[in-house]
Amino acid sequence: MSKNTETIGTTSVWVKRIWQLFTLAFLLVILFFASVRYGLFGELPDTAELENPKTKLASEIYTGDGNILGKMFYQEDRTNSEYANLPEHLKVALVATEDERFYSHSGIDGRALLRAITRLGRNGGGSTITQQLAKNLFHRDEVNRTNRLIQKIKEWFLAVQIEKRYAKEEIIVMYFNTVPYGRSFGIKSASKRFFNKKTQDLAIEESAVLVGMLRANTYYNPIRNPNNATRVRNVVFGQLENYNYITAAEKDSLKKLPLVTDEHYTDHNSGMATYFRSYLAKWMKQWTKKYAKETGVKYNIYDDGLKVYTTLDTKLQAYAEKAISTHMAVLQDQFFNETKRRNRDPWYKEDENGDMVSDPDYPWRMMKRTQRYRTLKKRFNNNQDSIAFYLNKPIQMKLFSWQGDIDTLLSPLDSLKYTKQILHTGFMSFEPQTGHIKAWVGGINHRHFQYDHVNKKSSRQVGSTFKPLVYARGLDDDKLQPCEKESTGPVIVDYGDGKQWMPKNSGNVSEEVTFYEGLQKSINTITARVMKRLGPNSAAVVRQTAGNMGIDESKFEPYPSICLGTMDISVFEMVGAYGTFVNEGTFVEPIFITRIEDKHGNILEEFTPKRNEAIRKQSAYIICKMLERVTMSGGTAARLRGSRFTIPAGATIGGKTGTTQNNSDGWFMGITPNLVSGCWVGAEERNVHFRATQYGQGANTALPIFGKYMEQVYANPEMEYGRGVFKKPDIEMTVALDCDNIQTSDSTYVPIDDVDDEELF
Repeated sequence: MSKNTETIGTTSVWVKRIWQLFTLAFLLVILFFASVRYGLFGELPDTAELENPKTKLASEIYTGDGNILGKMFYQEDRTNSEYANLPEHLKVALVATEDERFYSHSGIDGRALLRAITRLGRNGGGSTITQQLAKNLFHRDEVNRTNRLIQKIKEWFLAVQIEKRYAKEEIIVMYFNTVPYGRSFGIKSASKRFFNKKTQDLAIEESAVLVGMLRANTYYNPIRNPNNATRVRNVVFGQLENYNYITAAEKDSLKKLPLVTDEHYTDHNSGMATYFRSYLAKWMKQWTKKYAKETGVKYNIYDDGLKVYTTLDTKLQAYAEKAISTHMAVLQDQFFNETKRRNRDPWYKEDENGDMVSDPDYPWRMMKRTQRYRTLKKRFNNNQDSIAFYLNKPIQMKLFSWQGDIDTLLSPLDSLKYTKQILHTGFMSFEPQTGHIKAWVGGINHRHFQYDHVNKKSSRQVGSTFKPLVYARGLDDDKLQPCEKESTGPVIVDYGDGKQWMPKNSGNVSEEVTFYEGLQKSINTITARVMKRLGPNSAAVVRQTAGNMGIDESKFEPYPSICLGTMDISVFEMVGAYGTFVNEGTFVEPIFITRIEDKHGNILEEFTPKRNEAIRKQSAYIICKMLERVTMSGGTAARLRGSRFTIPAGATIGGKTGTTQNNSDGWFMGITPNLVSGCWVGAEERNVHFRATQYGQGANTALPIFGKYMEQVYANPEMEYGRGVFKKPDIEMTVALDCDNIQTSDSTYVPIDDVDDEELF
């Protein structure tokens, strides 16, 4: 055999082997792709899932006047947009920057892919918009190098399937709804977060920023890294020029524009109605369980894009929050100043004589309730010296103040002392005819203090705000006439089994006054005389009336002292009860949701309030007129019509103050013909309170919030709330309301509106 023949033979063998290897590699590639396609490395979405891709959508909360109040999101802030709401420059910028042949390929861009392979991704990746959509929809988990190729192949298969099932326009909008922007998902959420705009209102330079962020949403974040964001924005302008959407001159002009952002990121602790939104989220979780039990259909409030339509009014909610922030800042200063002036801490206890005395052990008792104390107790085996050392050791912390958060070094014990001096509030306002709650403010700052002081489970002693319910029962049973006179002197009330009760007034003046004056001046003994007229079962029948007006009867025992508001009731319940007076004796349960829809707009449930006849129309109207007098000269709420507030002269407005024992709780209930509001103010702990009643009474702590709230209502000429007069019943009145012919007391005696000590014997 010649050398040439031998060489040819050897070459032939190697060529054969190369072809064999190539064929084997080709078959292995085919097999590998087939394995990916048919689920050997994890199943691909089936046809139904491709046609109905499920993305996590935060449930949206809408106000009664059509505004978005917020969203319920757990980890992802995501809201979908419509194609019609995407500006043309936004769509063009996306295609020009991310996938210039988007409208010509079928999911995979061969040229871009080849470029990415040959240049190792240095000049951009090869993923199309459709591939990125596939990743966003079905494969958003992080991957390592081992399975990166598998995921990429999956994206290819999915991209092709998506292109078969959706038009290009649908793919564009789906992509924009699934793309991440840090903590926000989707162009709608990003537009709101970075520019405080609706997507359709984005300017071209703002669209360029958001498209540029798609390359790396942290690195090009316009808030955190404005220089990087500006640089990538200008790159997008260049792509728009290349795409002939703008001219070179327009590009140069746009590049000169400064980067302007307006961050508006709303989490659970920021934005409007934080306490209401938090309460609503808890309520919605219970609703989904109930709905699933009744229908078999399960919904997740964080993922399923429910639309929750509430009753809140944007303006009234804003008015309430402003009134609270304005007044509570002043009130807190009053509290701190009183403490400083007296040179003693504001926590007290009653001694054996019923007198208020300082309670120096209070902070340590409160500290023992904390998780920090329990942790230290376990760590040091209950060694009190070691526990005390760490509780008195300063650490870095952030404290609430009305002037802004305070970053400071403070010991846990001193921090507790400071925090326990912070005054809190709960405010609710509703439309009594419809039951629609219009404003709900559960506290002063949800980030620092998350306890809600409005809902039914949050109850505090109501004091004299309960008295109108007692008068209402007396009127219903024809036991009193508004113009009748009674003595303010001592009174003994029998309540069965030989037991008696004798209340005290804040003053010692004994005189004859009408029942009008009795409520106007909040005279305890006059209220007690109503109870006496109701007979030995007075407590039971008053309790029954309260129950008919929406108050949980189990919250108090049927003792005659309930007429002075010795029991704990929630703001929610008290506002609902007062609505009965304005609504002609019919109790309408306050509601905060009108309907719930799924993400497609299908109504899942609608809500209407419960109604029941609680008291007679005549009684309700009389109470309204009596409460109106409380706000006039001589009444405990007379300052409402004074120079402190710009309430229009002649406005139909009534109210009732309430101050509990030792000034622990301050209340005000306010009524107008179509708006009823209630407010509580106090510290977290009842033994933390104003020492001086002039500061701690409801007229000083709670009434100003209502006054500042109604000022804004009356200042808005477009608002109907607060207008009109109390509706007179269309029946013949059997009692006299005009007391002009009856001489009323000229006394200047105006007792403080409180729950005084009572004697039982």
